[in-house]
Amino acid sequence: MNEQPPLSSTPARITLQDKVDIQFLQDAQGQPRQSLQGFDPKFEDFVDYILRITHEIWEEKGIGKLYDYYANTVQIHTSDGTIYGREAVIAGTIATLAAYPDRRLYGDEVIWGGDDVVGLYSSHRLTHTGTNRGWSLYGAPTGRKIKYRAIADCLCLRNMVIEEWLVRDELTLIRQLGLDPIATAKEIARKESDAGIPPPIVGDIERGMGQLPPKRLAPSETFSPLHFVEQALHDLWNWRLLNTAHDYFSPTIALESASMRRAHGINDYQAYVLSLLAPFPDLSLTVEHGCYVGDEQVGFRTATRWRMRGTHTGYSFYGEPTGKRINVLGVSHHLIQNGRIQREWTLFDEFALLKQLYRPA
Repeated sequence: MNEQPPLSSTPARITLQDKVDIQFLQDAQGQPRQSLQGFDPKFEDFVDYILRITHEIWEEKGIGKLYDYYANTVQIHTSDGTIYGREAVIAGTIATLAAYPDRRLYGDEVIWGGDDVVGLYSSHRLTHTGTNRGWSLYGAPTGRKIKYRAIADCLCLRNMVIEEWLVRDELTLIRQLGLDPIATAKEIARKESDAGIPPPIVGDIERGMGQLPPKRLAPSETFSPLHFVEQALHDLWNWRLLNTAHDYFSPTIALESASMRRAHGINDYQAYVLSLLAPFPDLSLTVEHGCYVGDEQVGFRTATRWRMRGTHTGYSFYGEPTGKRINVLGVSHHLIQNGRIQREWTLFDEFALLKQLYRPA
């Protein structure tokens, strides 16, 4: 079942789609009918689970709740690498709350798929706010307020997060702390190199193997929102067919992307794509996972996790070409209505990208 369950009593923005989903997932007595075998009965549905555990851990500062909600062998995948084990997650949570004691996490949207047998998968887009009152990885308290977005994709089974893919707009955070992004990236990359932390593995880019063009995706016989989004990403980013943007996006497309980028309309969107292709002319984007909620009547909301690889041989604010290769995790949320993408929210960790470019050889 792809439709999203009803929202919980946790404060959140309720949209037309939410109201439709609430009606769909309630029985005649108004009770939720989503199966959550193995989950705590206090959770009304899977969206309620994601919103509430986030609230309990971060805003109520119930850090010990991680023992209830995260598997001991959990893996957290980021562009910096993979964090292994619940204790590492607890340590990171303590450090973050110490640096931002008034931290708040506002849930913007939860897109989900799967079931309680094979695992429920969520893609949670949220906004972080807080004040830097404590020490952090970036140094002494600045007293500055921060506000940035993140997307957390979680695979959950029997009341536990067993795997997570986390993307944060870390570059926006660094700028709000008053730090120079490139200087900070060089410093942190040097420290990580000295500590023996290995860089991401980046193999050959497919388009460069045997001088072959990008592969073509098999067509879909019926409309599939996931295939539609994957084809759009493939045509624009891998084939560089920017003219096909008219086939996928509304003329009034509104984009919010990493580092507070904004685009309105197809011309702006094409310029956005070019701004990222320019420093990485051989850039390759591979879709790893997708899920969606909704239907043709109210529209589809999709969540697509992807990985971006490329070689830094072009010019941009990243600085002079370094020849370094990048391997960066990203997530995109799309709203599809009337056969076109109306809105897009895309995140990738641009600070992790900078660290890969400026890591000592």
